[in-house]
Parts: sequence; structure tokens; C-alpha cells
Amino acid sequence: MDAHPRHEPPAESLIHDADVPSRRHPQEHHLRVTRTARYVTLGRPHAGLREVWIVCHGQGQLAARFIRHFAPLDDGTRLVVAPEALSRYYLDPPATGPAAERRVGATWMTREDRLSEVNDYVGYLDALHTHVFRQVDRSAVRLHVLGFSQGVATVCRWVCAGHALPDDVTLWAGVVPPDLDLLANRRALSGARLTLVVGTRDEFATPDVVAAQEERLRAAGVPFRTETFDGGHALDSQALLRVAESSVDG
Repeated sequence: MDAHPRHEPPAESLIHDADVPSRRHPQEHHLRVTRTARYVTLGRPHAGLREVWIVCHGQGQLAARFIRHFAPLDDGTRLVVAPEALSRYYLDPPATGPAAERRVGATWMTREDRLSEVNDYVGYLDALHTHVFRQVDRSAVRLHVLGFSQGVATVCRWVCAGHALPDDVTLWAGVVPPDLDLLANRRALSGARLTLVVGTRDEFATPDVVAAQEERLRAAGVPFRTETFDGGHALDSQALLRVAESSVDG
């Protein structure tokens, strides 16, 4: 006889995996939360302001470093606003040193749960736009929106899905998202002066990539112009000034 007899549960209380689908198939859920977003500015709101630039960085960059490239525009008539993407990560692997010494970058999205991330950054940029134009008279300035590299897709989706109505849109060293329906969004994209900027030695925005993008825009009836410069996958101060001057002239 066992010193400690076992007490078997009644048969009706036995639970089989087949009776509980959640054990075999985890259920995904989403919860909206409040985030604190960071943005950096160059210039300040004042009565003589003529332009507001909202500029979206590329993957792995941070707003404070990115906005330095726009110093040539800081002539007292422009306010440059650089929002930082909501997801930050270490650019260097742990083996390179302690966390305090490793570089940090940010990304607008990844392929994981991408639709939620797109909706989140569109809402974020809309909120930033509203915040900026509480301080600036929108009717008194031109709004120029620029995206660099990964920021190109970010800007395209924001212009098409958000509430901002920019006067100028510049897509620099990146491509319009392949899944963006250009025909359905032709009015949003055509409402601004659209400029593509690419370096002649850009290893990502190659001539074939640029030609395919230009053909997509033409086929959808979206007007644009292309600005090139002698350089690679980077912002170029002289090309930036030409884009700014053409915006004023336009």
C-alpha cells in the first residue's frame, strides 16, 4: 500500500489541449498606448518666417545628428523640424563594448506588425504638424516635407494618409513604397511640388531603381522633377540649397 495514496481528479475535470484552442494557437492583440516622441528644431517661430521644413531621417539615424545637414537652410526665414522615429536600437553589437559606448539609431518601421507601425507614425507626424502650426501661421508659410532614405517611404505614407497639405515634397535617396497605390493617391501626391533627389553614385538608389520609380509616377499621372548631384547615399548641401531655391521660385 502506498504511504501517500494519489487522488485522481474526476474524469469530467480533465482538460485536453484540444478543448483549449488558445494553448495551441496564441492569439495576437493590440493595445494603443501613449508614447513620448522626440523632435529637434533648427530656427524658431517668428513673424518673418517664410518656410517650415519637416524632415524625416533614414534608418539608423537620430534627429539631432540628421538635422545638422540642414544648417545651410538656417537663414532666419526657415524653421526646420526633425521628428525622430519611435523605435530606437543599438547599431553596434554587444561585443563592441558596453551600452554606454555603443551607437544608437532609430527606425520608422520594420516588416514586423508593419501596418500598426505605419498607423502609429502617421498619427505621430499628424500630431507634430498640429503642434508646430499652433505656433506658426500656416497661411503665412510654405510647408516643405522631405524624406531621406527610409524616410522617403515614411513621408509618402504620411502625405497620402495624414492631414498635412505640404506645398513641397522632396524624396531623397529612397523609393515610393511599392505597395502604395499611386493612382488612388494621385491627388495627395500631386497637390505638392514633388522633387526626387539622387546622387549619381548612390549604391541603393541606382539608375535602374530611379528609372523604375520615375516610370511609376508618370504612369500614375503624378508630376515631378528629378535633381541629381555628384555623390552617394547622403544629403548634399549644394543640392539641398538648389531644392530650397526652386521651392521659393516655384
